Amino acid sequence: MKKTLIFGAMAAAGLAAGAVSAGTMDDVKARGTLKCGSNEGLAGFAAPDANGVWNGFDVSLCRAIAAAVLGDPQAVEFVPLTSQTRFTALAAGEVDVLIRNSTWTYSRDTDLKLDFKGVNYYDGQGFMVQKSLGVSSAKELDGATVCIQTGTTTELNLADFFRVNNISYEPVPVATNAEGQQQYLAGACDVYTTDISGLAATRATFENPGDHVILPEVVSKEPLGPVVRHGDNEWGDIVGWTLNLLIAAEELGITSANVAELAAAPTANPEVNRILGTEGELGAMMGLDKDWAVRVISAVGNYGEVFERNIGEATPVGLARGLNAQWTNGGLLYAPPFR
Repeated sequence: MKKTLIFGAMAAAGLAAGAVSAGTMDDVKARGTLKCGSNEGLAGFAAPDANGVWNGFDVSLCRAIAAAVLGDPQAVEFVPLTSQTRFTALAAGEVDVLIRNSTWTYSRDTDLKLDFKGVNYYDGQGFMVQKSLGVSSAKELDGATVCIQTGTTTELNLADFFRVNNISYEPVPVATNAEGQQQYLAGACDVYTTDISGLAATRATFENPGDHVILPEVVSKEPLGPVVRHGDNEWGDIVGWTLNLLIAAEELGITSANVAELAAAPTANPEVNRILGTEGELGAMMGLDKDWAVRVISAVGNYGEVFERNIGEATPVGLARGLNAQWTNGGLLYAPPFR
């Protein structure tokens, strides 16, 4: 009987938790704004400009979701979160979705009771040093001081890399990327380590970016993507399929420049028609109207447009597509079919 009561209580608690978390879409619509958990400020990914307007690669996905659900890509409240507070803020309902350079791992997906809804950037951990240090490989860093953000996957990756290569290091813990940048430039550490995209973004803000080199070693897999709470399946579908939309649109040649024309009448491509609402009822399956995808692409463009505008090779961040190219171009981007 005691076991029955215990399991009954656990089941009731689970149902209650599910009921609380299952209403995110309704909450967003009632509020009229999307609360998007974001980086505190990372060039090219998420940062406010001089007028306080947020821009960036991750910001674009937040705005895409707002366009899909609310019809307004500007209806987003950006909530800056540290690496230590991001997951607890999401779990506590302080934000509706977390889009903040967050790595999809086993424990985060299961133990933290969170759902990663795809990968919007395939990354890996790297090391940045001043060119004057004369180092060309991370294996030459024996005895180096290393600035590292606490509460991130980079801590374990760093320890593993140095142990495997039988070299030592002295960690210099930092709480934020801004603090890490400050400490690194002040000479408090020889090396700054984080995801390579983060290193490139940080270096882009330096007065003399050319004085700093990102070493060739990539020491981990860091699939970064949007995160929602467990049990909120309707909301998770919207977040995941908005990301899939951006990826599929690039593959299918749908852009911010031609989406209105393609949506005006059915095309010769049935998948394009289903995406843009001229055939079928895909929007209704998620509680959205038939024009949701048109609004998203009109607002932010497709994945390639978002990438090149914010972090591509022509920007100060200067990232090549690499693994983040379409599967048809040798990359890992592959959206499930819209059917």
